[in-house]
Amino acid sequence: MSYSVSVRALCQFTSKHGDLDRRFTPGPTAQEGMLGHTRAAMRRGRHYETEISLTATQDRLRIRGRADGFDAAEHRLDEFKSHRGAIERMPANHRSLHWAQLKAYGAMLCRRDNCDHVDLALVYFDVDSQSETILKERFSASALEDFFRGACAQFSEWADHEMRHRTARDAALSRMTFPYPAFHAGQRQLAEAAYKAAHQGRCVLAQAPTGIGKTLGTLYPLLKAMAAGKIDKIFYLAAKTTGRELALNALRRIQEKQPAPLRILDLVAREKACLHRDRACHGESCPLAKGFYDRLAGARESALGCPVMDQAALRQVASAHRICPYYLSQEMVRWADVVVGDYNYYFDGGGLLFGLTLENDWRVGVLVDEAHNLVERARLMNTAALIRTELKQAVESAPASIKRELARVVRDWEGACDAQSAPYAAYGEPPRSLVGSLQRAAARITDHAIDNPGPMETALERFYFSVLSFCRLSESFGDHSLFDISLDGDDRRNSALTIRNVIPAGFLKARFEAARCVVLFSATLNPAKFYRDMLGLPSDTHCLDVPSPFDSSQLSVSVIRSISTRLTDRDASLAPISSLVAKTFAEKPGNYVVYLSSYEYLHGLFAHFTRHFAHIPVRVQRRSMNEGERAEFMNQFSVDGRGIAFAILGGPFAEGIDLPGERLIGAFIATLGMPQANAINDAIAKRLQSAFGTGHEYTYLYPGLQKVTQAAGRVIRTTSDRGRLYLIDSRYAWASVHRHLPGWWQIA
Repeated sequence: MSYSVSVRALCQFTSKHGDLDRRFTPGPTAQEGMLGHTRAAMRRGRHYETEISLTATQDRLRIRGRADGFDAAEHRLDEFKSHRGAIERMPANHRSLHWAQLKAYGAMLCRRDNCDHVDLALVYFDVDSQSETILKERFSASALEDFFRGACAQFSEWADHEMRHRTARDAALSRMTFPYPAFHAGQRQLAEAAYKAAHQGRCVLAQAPTGIGKTLGTLYPLLKAMAAGKIDKIFYLAAKTTGRELALNALRRIQEKQPAPLRILDLVAREKACLHRDRACHGESCPLAKGFYDRLAGARESALGCPVMDQAALRQVASAHRICPYYLSQEMVRWADVVVGDYNYYFDGGGLLFGLTLENDWRVGVLVDEAHNLVERARLMNTAALIRTELKQAVESAPASIKRELARVVRDWEGACDAQSAPYAAYGEPPRSLVGSLQRAAARITDHAIDNPGPMETALERFYFSVLSFCRLSESFGDHSLFDISLDGDDRRNSALTIRNVIPAGFLKARFEAARCVVLFSATLNPAKFYRDMLGLPSDTHCLDVPSPFDSSQLSVSVIRSISTRLTDRDASLAPISSLVAKTFAEKPGNYVVYLSSYEYLHGLFAHFTRHFAHIPVRVQRRSMNEGERAEFMNQFSVDGRGIAFAILGGPFAEGIDLPGERLIGAFIATLGMPQANAINDAIAKRLQSAFGTGHEYTYLYPGLQKVTQAAGRVIRTTSDRGRLYLIDSRYAWASVHRHLPGWWQIA
C-alpha cells in the first residue's frame, strides 16, 4: 500500500520553519500570477517545455507534481514565482520553501532522465515591472537525491502513521451500524441517495422534512462511502452555528455508540479563536506566531489525540505548545477525516477547503446543511460595495503620494453620481472611467505598501480592500450581476456604489466540479428548478423530495384571511393579531412563537401585546444577540414553560433549532416573508426575469415562502408532536402561494 503526496505538501511538511507571518503584503492575484507565469515561459522560446509532470516512488511514498518549466538545451529546470515589491523583503522561510520544492523536482527529473546534474533556477517575476530576478544554481544528482531521500524519510514516518490510521478507520467504519435502532421515516431514503452520490460521483438536491434527522442521515452514508474508498474527506458545511453544533453532536453520537479512530475538526472564525486580537499576526508582534512552524509538529500530534478537534480542545493543545489555535486548526484540515465549518470555507473565492482540495487532489464529499441559505450567502460572497464616507476617510488619511490618484477616484465617482437624478439606479456595467481610476488607485496604494512595510492607516486599508474586491468583480461582470448607485436623499454626496451578484451559479460551478459528490439538503428546496438555476448545479443532479412522515392531524393550520400584514396595514393589524395570540394561549397555555418580518413590526406588536395582555409571560428577540443571549432565549422553551416569544422570520429562532414536544406547541406567522419591495429588489427581479422568465417568483415569492416553511417546521419535530399554526394574511389562500406550501398540511 502506497501513500500519495504532492511535492508541495511534502515540502510544506518537511521544510517549513520559523515564524507564522500573516502580515498583509500586496501580492499578485491568482489571475496575475498565472499571466506572469505564462509571460515568463513565453520569453524562453517555442521549444521550452512547461508544466512538466513528474512522479517518483520512495519506499512507500508516491510523490507527484508539476514543475513550471524545463529548458532541455540548457538542461535547466525552472520554478516561477510571481511577486510584487523587492525580493529582499520576502521572508527567508518563504524562499527556503521555494528552493525545497525546486530541489525535489530536480531530484525527480534526474531520476527520470538518468542524468548526473541539473541547473535549478528560481525565477521571481515582478507582475508590475514585468522584470525577472533569477536565482540559479547547479546541483549534482547525488546531492539532490540525498535531499529528496531525506525529505521522504522525514515524511515517511508520518505517512506510515497516516496509513495505519486510515486502515483502522476504514475497518471500524465498515463495521459501523446506524447509531439508533432504526432510521426515521424518510431518513433511509435520504441516506441511500447520499451513499449513491458518493459512489457515482454526482450531486443530490434533497428536500427532506424537518425533524427526520437530515444531519445524521447524510453523515452516516458518507462515512460508509469513506470506508469503501470512494471519498477521502467529508466537509459538512453550515450557514449558522446551530447547524455546526448539530453535525458535531451527530458525530459524537456515532463515536459514543461505536468508537472509531475518526478525526473530526470544527473550523471556527478567527474572531472566536484568536487569543491576541490586539496583536499583529507575525512573530515580531504575537508570541503565538513566533516559532509557529518549529513547534507545529508536536502540536499536530497532540491535536490528533483529541476525540473531537473543536475550539476548546485545540485551544488547550495550542496553549500547551505555545502556538496560535486558529492557524493550528487550519493546519489540521490536512489530517482530518471530517471537517465541520461555515459555507465560506469551501464556496468563497479564497475558501480554504476548496483551495486544499485542488492542491491535494482530494476526493471530497460535501454536505451542505440548510442549503436554501446558499443562494443568498453565495451572492454576498461575490458582492462588493464602495461607500463615499469611506473614500472621504481614506483621502483624509492618505499620504501625499496617494492623494492624487484618490482625487481622480473622487472626480469619477462624483461624475457618475451627478449624472443620476433618482435616489437609486441600476446600470448595465460599472463606468469604465471609474473602474480605471480605482485600479490606478489600488496600484498606487500597493506601491506605497511595498515601499513602506508595516501597518497601513486603518481607513486607507479598509478602503483599499474594498477597492480590490470591487475591481476583481468588475473583471468578471456579466449578466449575473448588477452595478447600482444609491444616493442619500438628504445628502447626495453620501452615496454607495455596488457590484451586486444576482445569480451565483457561475462562481459556484467550479466548486461542484471539484467535489466527488455534493449533497445539498433542506426542508425547503421547492421548487427545485429555482435552486438548480441559481446555484448552477450540474445537469445530472438528482433531485429528491422525501415524503413527510407527519400526518395532517398533527398540525392544525389556519389561514387568517381577515388580517392584512402588508406594509400599509401593519398598524391596523396589531390589535387583531394580539387578540388572536392571547385567545389561543388562553385556550391552551404553552410555548408559542410569533414571527414577524421586521424589527419595527416586531417591536410594535410586542408593545401592543404587553400593554393589553400584561398577564401573559413574553420575551422578544433583540438585534445582535450574542450566543449566550440566544441560549438564554432558547432555554425558556422548557417542557413546562408557558409564554409567547416574539421573533424575526428568517432569523436564528426561525430555523435550525429543535423544540420537540411541549417545548413549542404553536406558531403565528404574520407575514409572507417576502423581501421588501424596493428599487434594489425590483432591479434584481428584472435581471432574473431576463435570465429565467420568473423575476417576481425568484426574487420575492420563493425566498419568502421558504422562510415561512422553515419557521413552521419548528412546531412539529417528531411523529408524536401536536401543534397549531396560524398563517396571518389573506394571500396565503392564493393558489400561487398555496401550491408551494408543504403538501401534508391541511389548511383550514
